[in-house]
Amino acid sequence: MTHGYRTDLGRVGGERNSLREDLARHALLPLRIFLGITFIYAGIDKLTQGGFFSATGTGSVGEMMRSVRDSSAIPALVDLALKNPAGFGYAIAIGELAVGLGTLFGVFARLAAFGGALISLSLWLTVSWQSTPYYYGNDLAYLMAWLPLVLAGAPAFSLDAVLAGRRRRMR
Repeated sequence: MTHGYRTDLGRVGGERNSLREDLARHALLPLRIFLGITFIYAGIDKLTQGGFFSATGTGSVGEMMRSVRDSSAIPALVDLALKNPAGFGYAIAIGELAVGLGTLFGVFARLAAFGGALISLSLWLTVSWQSTPYYYGNDLAYLMAWLPLVLAGAPAFSLDAVLAGRRRRMR
């Protein structure tokens, strides 16, 4: 079926894509870029911030966890983090870095987005749970932002898309 708004922006199987189809295919790209860069930055920030991995002290993960323990939705999760604050801090920092890189470059994009959703969920249930009204806590918004990427992956401008194309050509 031919429409008057067709353009030569892209071809799939010899057929032209409409501008609308091209835009829809790339609709999640700004979200991927934002979340990827944000999580890379968050991971690097934690890894390079002096004192973050300490059990005590201003700006430490241990101090942050103690400050939210009684107001979190799942105090047992905070208690688990407090058993080894440095280990928990490194897990979050390295997790954020891996999620950010996977999302930005589209490498195991659904898995990376699922990891980002889990990080955001755990931070929402612990650190930002006490935010009133609830929409003042940004971790819930990040959780919701990850869900379209969990469902759709990275269909364009990604290593996943390149590898999927190669698999299709090899058949």
